[in-house]
This record gives sequence, C-alpha cells and structure tokens, in this order.
Amino acid sequence: MRILLVEDDPLLAAQVGAALAEAGHVVEQADNGRDALYLGEETPFDAVVLDLGLPGIDGLTVLGRWRAGGRTMPVLILTARDNWHEKVAGIDAGADDYLTKPFHMEELLARLRALIRRAHGHASDAIACGPLLLDSRAQRISLAGRTLALTSHEYRLLAYLMHHPGQVLSRQELTEHLYAQDFERDSNTIEVFIARLRKKLPAELIETVRGLGYRLVGPP
Repeated sequence: MRILLVEDDPLLAAQVGAALAEAGHVVEQADNGRDALYLGEETPFDAVVLDLGLPGIDGLTVLGRWRAGGRTMPVLILTARDNWHEKVAGIDAGADDYLTKPFHMEELLARLRALIRRAHGHASDAIACGPLLLDSRAQRISLAGRTLALTSHEYRLLAYLMHHPGQVLSRQELTEHLYAQDFERDSNTIEVFIARLRKKLPAELIETVRGLGYRLVGPP
C-alpha cells in the first residue's frame, strides 16, 4: 500500500517511515503542511499518517482541505498525550482514527491495517480471493494453503491486486503503489513482475486487459 507520512520531527519520521517500509508499504513523506496538502491532493494514497502540529499549515487545516476537495483516503492523526480537544477536532475534520504520542509502533501498524482493510470492505487481516489468502499482518500470501515465496515487490503488487479484486488497474497505478515517487521507474517493470507472479500462480488468475492494465480474477 502507498502511505503518506506527515511528521515534522525528523527522528520520529525516520522511525515511522522505516517501520512502514519494513511492513511492505511504499512511503512518501512530508515535514510541513504545505507539502502535505499538495501531495494529498495530487497523489493517490491508500492511507495517511498525519501529525497535527505542523509548520506552515497545521494538520487540521490540511485534513479539512483534503476532505473539502473530495479526498477520501483513510487518515490516522497523531496527537499530543493530553490534547483531547485535538482528538475531537480531528475526528470532526474527517480523521478516521487517532493515536496519542508516544505510541508503540506495533499499534500504529495495526491501526493502519485496520483502516486500509475497512476502506476496501474487509473485516479482518485475512483477505481471500479465490485460492489466494493474504495475511497482511504476517505479510504472507498463500495459494490453496501453501505459502508463496515472493520478493518484496511481488508481494506488494499481488497484495494490491488482492485489495482490488475484479478491478482493472492500470500500469501507472500499479507502478505508483510499487515504488516511491522519487524512484526511477522503468515502463516495463510491471510487465516483468506480472510475468513472475504468473509463474507462481494459476495463469488465469491475473488477466491482461488490453490497453488498460491488469485484473485479478476472483472465483467464478
């Protein structure tokens, strides 16, 4: 999944960013409200971790402008320990959940997983699509009960397809959810990874929609 992390504390941003990347996410970062506002308006994210105390434009204002502009991605806000009014204001502004500083990294990851799966209509960490089963907590995908040996990029690509079963996903969209924005991208990258996945899956599970992209075909 592609996550926007907005945090102006360099140490905390580095720690959270590393944890998100280790959990299999593609992470974009901003350390001020203006950059965060722009990224959230221009880039499709699966979720956002948003600190409220930001330089330039505060987090509540950023969130309010996103929602006013029709941006619906799940947002997890970070608040100071005793600022209960920030929690209320954040929820009223359109936040989906909040986490109080200091926090355990495992809780942040768990809350993000919950937000992402709810956004896609799933009730648990386990997502099934035909013979495939995704365990997002363990970062593991199995086929008919057998765990697949996947590289990190293969896992990200297949997990994203499983979150959007039956939907045609363009090469551009898949690329954006595979690599960070500043990564040098090869136009043939997605084709290469799709070919690798097809060698590990029943070939008919991933369908090529000519001129449009790819679709994970669910059970009949």
